[in-house]
Amino acid sequence: MNINDDFTQRAVVHASQIPWVPSPMPGVERRMLDRIGDEVARATSIVRYAPGSAFSAHTHTGGEEYLVLDGVFQDEHGDFPTGSYVRNPPTSAHTPSAMAGATILVKLWQFDLEDRTQVCIDTQSQVPSVVDGRTGVWEIPLFADAHERVRIEIWAANQSVEITDHKGLEILVIEGGFSEGGEDFSVNSWLRLPVGHLLRAVAGPQGARLWIKSDHLAQTPHAPAR
Repeated sequence: MNINDDFTQRAVVHASQIPWVPSPMPGVERRMLDRIGDEVARATSIVRYAPGSAFSAHTHTGGEEYLVLDGVFQDEHGDFPTGSYVRNPPTSAHTPSAMAGATILVKLWQFDLEDRTQVCIDTQSQVPSVVDGRTGVWEIPLFADAHERVRIEIWAANQSVEITDHKGLEILVIEGGFSEGGEDFSVNSWLRLPVGHLLRAVAGPQGARLWIKSDHLAQTPHAPAR
């Protein structure tokens, strides 16, 4: 299954406007943003767990990265409320569930396979810092290495924003919204821009809180080796 698999092109999904697709596990549904592969896939999805649902125990051979968008996500390592950002590196394992229900943004098979860095950040408790040289923009750093940079950005209301000189860029709206390329992006809207494609956006009247990943598309993504 291939969805938005041409990484040389701008890609957009307004996830709140598309249907949920059942996963192999009862009570777990997905809205697919991009995907290369079948059930084992390099995938970016918004996943909804119904109250009381769970996924069977599994190992993340290619790593798992997620942000809890609402509810409380859980596994044997703890409870992860709204705003939790977690990286489970390659070779990690868990049994995820959501007793009260949860929705997460999740990325699979997008790690350096030698990465063993476990990350868990409560983004709601972090104090954003001013970004030098970018008026009206604040940042909560989440992760950075030689392959990518991940952060929460907060844009002031009606602020014009540019991001240049990147090696691939992904944005998911958490709160508020923005406009770009003549298109409006609201909560759960997702934008992916190819290497070097200038982002020129304007935050909405309520401002915007965004999950952003950049510099991760320098090498053309591919499906996991079977």
